[in-house]
Amino acid sequence: MKIEKIQALRGPNIWSIRRKKLIQMRLDLEEMENYPTNKIDGFRERIEKLIPSLITHRCSEGVEGGFFHRVETGTWMGHVIEHIALEIQTLAGMDVGFGRTRETKTPGVYNVVFNYIEENAGIYAAEEAVKIAQVLIEGKEYDLNACIHKLKEIRERVRLGPSTGSIVEEAVSRKIPWIRLGTNSLVQLGYGVNQQRFQATITGKTSSIAVDIACNKELTKKMLHDAAIPVPIGDLVVDEEGLQAVIRKIGYPVVLKPLDGNHGKGSSINVNDWEVAKIGLEHAQKYSRKVIVEKYITGYDFRVLVIDNKMVAAARRVPAHIVGDGELNIEQLIERENKDPRRGYGHENVLTEIEVDKDTQELLEKLHYTLETIPQRGEIVYLKSTANLSTGGTSIDVTDMVHPENITMAERISKIIGLDVCGIDIMAENLTQPLKESGGAIIEVNAAPGFRMHLAPSEGLPRNVAAPVVDMLYPQGKPFTIPIIAVTGTNGKTTTTRLISHIVKSNGYRVGFTTSDGIYIQNTMLSKGDTTGPLSAEFILKDPTVEFAVLETARGGILRSGLGFSQCDIGVLTNIEEDHLGMNDIHNLRDLTKVKRVVLDSVKKSGWSVLNADNKYSMKIVNDLDSNIAIFSMDENNPHIVKFAKEGKITCVYEEGFVTIKKGDWKIRIGKAKDFPITMEGKARFMIENVLAASLASYLYGFGIEDISNSLRTFIPSAQLTPGRLNVFKFKSFKVLIDFAHNPSGYEAIEDYLKNVESTKKIGIISGVGDRRDGDIRECGKIAGRMFDHIIIRNEKHLRGRTEEEINGLIIEGMQSSGRDVSYEIIPKEIEALKHAMGMAEDGTFITALSDVISNAIDLVQEYQAREVLEDDKNL
Repeated sequence: MKIEKIQALRGPNIWSIRRKKLIQMRLDLEEMENYPTNKIDGFRERIEKLIPSLITHRCSEGVEGGFFHRVETGTWMGHVIEHIALEIQTLAGMDVGFGRTRETKTPGVYNVVFNYIEENAGIYAAEEAVKIAQVLIEGKEYDLNACIHKLKEIRERVRLGPSTGSIVEEAVSRKIPWIRLGTNSLVQLGYGVNQQRFQATITGKTSSIAVDIACNKELTKKMLHDAAIPVPIGDLVVDEEGLQAVIRKIGYPVVLKPLDGNHGKGSSINVNDWEVAKIGLEHAQKYSRKVIVEKYITGYDFRVLVIDNKMVAAARRVPAHIVGDGELNIEQLIERENKDPRRGYGHENVLTEIEVDKDTQELLEKLHYTLETIPQRGEIVYLKSTANLSTGGTSIDVTDMVHPENITMAERISKIIGLDVCGIDIMAENLTQPLKESGGAIIEVNAAPGFRMHLAPSEGLPRNVAAPVVDMLYPQGKPFTIPIIAVTGTNGKTTTTRLISHIVKSNGYRVGFTTSDGIYIQNTMLSKGDTTGPLSAEFILKDPTVEFAVLETARGGILRSGLGFSQCDIGVLTNIEEDHLGMNDIHNLRDLTKVKRVVLDSVKKSGWSVLNADNKYSMKIVNDLDSNIAIFSMDENNPHIVKFAKEGKITCVYEEGFVTIKKGDWKIRIGKAKDFPITMEGKARFMIENVLAASLASYLYGFGIEDISNSLRTFIPSAQLTPGRLNVFKFKSFKVLIDFAHNPSGYEAIEDYLKNVESTKKIGIISGVGDRRDGDIRECGKIAGRMFDHIIIRNEKHLRGRTEEEINGLIIEGMQSSGRDVSYEIIPKEIEALKHAMGMAEDGTFITALSDVISNAIDLVQEYQAREVLEDDKNL
């Protein structure tokens, strides 16, 4: 078996709109295509022995054990690998369950699809599942525990932490989109101008001054003391002399901690003699030169969490420990404790496994214990000096037990320090009494406090502390996204995108849009190239200045990674025509329709899908969509338009020379098509189609008829504004048209336009596209033969595996089938072909260059124009 390709789909895709995170593996079974599982001796027994938990996979049988039954009766290895990939992720603490395995048009080659939690882990699971299947086929041994451990390591390395993850999960539950910025825990919620950012539990609203104060423990202590809040007495030291002076003043026991420390690093607690104090000073100074020495407060360790100046949770924290039974030694007791199903690797479970480290050894040495010591029955042995959950500590929720005075004090503290998310560490016998009565004190105030102890306490009620964070970032009524109009289709996507963007900009929005020639904000290109994929969409949605997004969305990005957004307000499908067929398992228009409709399936239920009523395949899906539907047509008598009118629905039509919105039988005319420059005085019918699509989408969003009309009148096509979209350059004696048409329907649109162009001779510069089917290349040659008097055949920049002779031969075959005797010549280089055409142009010649390298062709033509102007100036 051979893996041909693995790709991670990160957004809505052809397999699922709802399940955005999928691995798609293209797998060639090779000789195993001839060996379903029931033809492999002992396979069922071996897979059940290695991964017995697969018993829970119901498969298509719909009952427990269904998958094993399929293995026994015979299923193909791609299906088996799908289930293995799912189960090893689940065993590693990433619970997944969606999968699909489908054979491609190539016999023995399958797309194996399954969901993932962490992308890197999903890719590893795909690769390892193939290895496991091969081992099972061959009857060899396999270390499944090593695989699971490796998956856990990958997960812990790349996953969001529990605090960050909880906020993301809360946002997702409210349908707030999110984007991970980089590989750490910096996250963006929402889109464009309405985005909010946070990292761990530091938010975009967190004051940097407040963080500095919280990180300076001495300053924090002084500010709280000055506000009459109880804090331990003590002072700051930098050497042993200062340490001795402070201890003489406050007496033992003491606590030593680095001034700039966090998470308990470098701290020593309950120090009762000078030698240990010196060691504690040395340990603390590994993290900070200045060390806080203060009186050790007896009692329990509590954490109170305040968000947006409101107390939301409180927990009692207990350091990692074991309880003696009089029989097992400390090492054995730790092993037994780690078998608690609530404990796991890293943050995978409620509790973390206890590891023996330097801190553990030092605590045991103070007790004159070793790992072989057998504690007495009921004796508690603490294994960590701090109560952090990440080092194996436990937490007990006490939120409902906090005295009102302590709640008020905690909320005051958050305001005094200035933190929007504030963790307050308190040492006290309890929180049911005011601290002034219990003798407790505030030990620390923390910026970026961890949420795990509150989300999943080992005892008591879990608290959804992520909810008040999201409430704070997005109070009721505050928008979290921006309007998104997504445009897809075979032809006309870029022009329709630009038209809509111009309408949006003209109505006062700061618009960001993506096209096949670049990413733009307003009319400024920020990135050049084909930017119609998910990363380009994300570029726009991450920009904090963008108020409205219009996203051209091509098939390549959908197939490669899925959509770059979760939902859009309006989806526009311009048409579905034959193009790029035979690639990436897209062999016919039905396959292509499945890809294009992903955009429409992502439209909000309250949003609108805009479809071309004149396009057969577009209308095949009109009844399958969950959103509102509106259609457009070049013929107001189109049967679909007539049906929609009878139902009182909204359409847009070209009638009697007007672009018209119809609501039932009512007509609202936007204006005459010939008055809109993009239509070339109404001669370019395919441009009128683009105007219909853009007008309808803009109207459905809520823009006024007059605003749409004025915007269309001021959209002046040019090589700068619409490169490669019907760019006409005028010379004294001839004209040059440059267009990106590259498939039969695009050629037909140019043919329709040229019928309205008067000229003495029409010269065409064309090429075949290497990754198109033979029939498509011939058809382009045939159309070219119909519309040109002379043809120059040149070679596309990328032949994509074909030879020049092969492509040129197909073009010539097509030309000869056009029914016209058309002269032609072959000039391989596009620039040379264009120079030659302009050199041979006579009065009234119209040259059409159907170019794949638009910028080069435009630069050359503009250079010739400038030269002509210069010569005219000289003659004057």
